[in-house]
Amino acid sequence: MRIVADENIPLVNECFGEMGEVVRLPGRDMTNADLQGADALLVRSVTQVNETLLHNTPVRFVGTCTIGVDHLDIDYLERRGITWSSAPGCNANSVVEYVYAALAHLDVDWLGKRVGIIGCGNVGGQLYQRLKAQGVECRVYDPFLSTEQIPDLTSLETVLDSDVVCMHTPLTRSGSHPSFHLIGTEELKQLRPGAVLLNAGRGAVIDNQALLAHLEAGADLRVVLDVWEPEPDISRPLLARVELGSPHIAGYSYDGKMQGTFMIYEALCRHLGRAPDKVLDALRPAVADPERTLAGGDVWSALKTLIPQVYAIAEDDQRLRELAAKAERGEADFAKGFDQLRKQYPKRREFNNYRVSGASDEARTRLNELGFK
Repeated sequence: MRIVADENIPLVNECFGEMGEVVRLPGRDMTNADLQGADALLVRSVTQVNETLLHNTPVRFVGTCTIGVDHLDIDYLERRGITWSSAPGCNANSVVEYVYAALAHLDVDWLGKRVGIIGCGNVGGQLYQRLKAQGVECRVYDPFLSTEQIPDLTSLETVLDSDVVCMHTPLTRSGSHPSFHLIGTEELKQLRPGAVLLNAGRGAVIDNQALLAHLEAGADLRVVLDVWEPEPDISRPLLARVELGSPHIAGYSYDGKMQGTFMIYEALCRHLGRAPDKVLDALRPAVADPERTLAGGDVWSALKTLIPQVYAIAEDDQRLRELAAKAERGEADFAKGFDQLRKQYPKRREFNNYRVSGASDEARTRLNELGFK
C-alpha cells in the first residue's frame, strides 16, 4: 500500500508506517503526478482534493486530518466511490484555547463580558459549553440548531450586539444559509463600539474588503483574525489594521494535530477492514517542562500572565507581521512565507499538559475551567 501524506501531519509514520510505504509532500503543492500509484491520500486544509488532483489515480481513500471539509470535492469523491473521512472535533480544544489566549492578550476578561458565538458546531459548541460552565452570558447564532439544543440561540443581529463576537462557522456557498460573506458592511455596522470580533473559522465568512474599509473609516472595533480572504496571499493592509493576526493556526496545537491524525488512522483501518492496534496516549509525547507557578495579585492579572507562558499568541502575530515587513521590502514571497509559518509552526501544547502551583481557591477554580492541572 502506498500512502501520500501532507508533510505537516504529525505521527504519520507512527500510525501508518506499518500499513505500507508513506510518502510525505508539501500539501499545497501536491499534483496529480504525485498520486500515480497511491492508494490513500492524507491531507490538511491547504490541499484542494478534486478531479484535477485525483483523475486517473488509484486513490481509494482520502482522509483530511482537520475539522473542515470545504477543500474536499465530496460530490466527486462519492461519484468515484472514493472513501473519505475527516476529523471532526480534533482541534476544537486548540481553537478554544486560541480564543482564551487572544482575550488574555487583549486584557478582556470574558467573565465580565457578553459573548456572541456564530457557528456552534464542534468548535463553537465546545466554546459555548466552556463559557457557560464559567457563568458567562452567551448568545449564539446557528440556523441549523434549535433552542432545544442550544437554549441561548438567537438572531444574528442580537449576537452582533455582544462585547465579544467569536466566529467558528464553516464556509458554505449554497444551501438555505450560506456562510460566504455572512458578515459584510451592514453587519459590521451593527457591532457595538469597543467590541472584539474574532474569526477562527473560515476567512471568507467575513467580507475582508468590507472589514478593511470599516476599520479604515475609524471603526471602534478590536479585530482578531486567524483566517483570511484569500489565503495564503492575504490582505496586508488588513493585517496592519487588526490587533492580532495569525496564519490560520488556531487549531494547530500539537495535541489537536495528533488527535486528527489518529482519527484518520482509525478511519483508514475501518476502510481496510482491520482493527486499530495503536493507542494515541501511547504515542503522545510528554511536555518537557510542565510546571508553572501562578503569579501573585488578583486572579485575572495572574491568569493573563500565566496563559502566554504556555501559549504566546503574541509571537504568532509578530511572526506574521515580520513576514509582511520582509515582503514589503521585497525580501520574501508573502504567500510562500505564510505557508512556511504553518509548516514550521512551534510545537504548542494544550493547557491540560501543564501543572500550576501557587493558586488560591478562586484561581484554582478558574485554572480548572481552562483545563490546567
